[in-house]
Amino acid sequence: MKLLLHTCCAPCSVYCIDTLRKEDIEPTIYWYNPNIHPYKEYTARRDCLKEYTKLINAQAIFEEEYGLRKFCQNTIEDLENRCSNYCYKVRLEKTAKYAKENGYDSFSTTLLVSPYQKHEELKIIGEQLAKKYEIEFIYRDFRIGFREGQAKARELGLYMQKYCGCIFSEEERYRKQIEKDRKNK
Repeated sequence: MKLLLHTCCAPCSVYCIDTLRKEDIEPTIYWYNPNIHPYKEYTARRDCLKEYTKLINAQAIFEEEYGLRKFCQNTIEDLENRCSNYCYKVRLEKTAKYAKENGYDSFSTTLLVSPYQKHEELKIIGEQLAKKYEIEFIYRDFRIGFREGQAKARELGLYMQKYCGCIFSEEERYRKQIEKDRKNK
């Protein structure tokens, strides 16, 4: 099976790649994340993934598109639903299209490892795109290995981000911390 694996970051890829390799599936890593902001965060995640793929001898493709303006234009009207209405769709669609055009049998995403993502929505979007592009969407509920993958990522010294990726998820992280601090005073 020739699988193109959309990859949001190195830490989230650890368990996914290990699991797929145990199934004798050697994924090609695909970086396309125009939702990650600010630029310093984007490059930190990308560069860490580049180093990790070299370390584990994995083939990787990096689509360089830092898309702050486009991201904002496509999410500003409905920030609460930005993940489902834009972030997931744009990244998975680019992955499915690339996979189809470049001879892959299937595609998947490391977003399926995170307990913080909208798992069922990811599955639905993946299945819709599989039909659209006539390519298989490999669904795995990788969440069972999230903590294991994160622990291994820490052992390897991988860059461990503190928020999902977009500027609005970073804002939510800080807002929750401020609220927690206020309650503890």
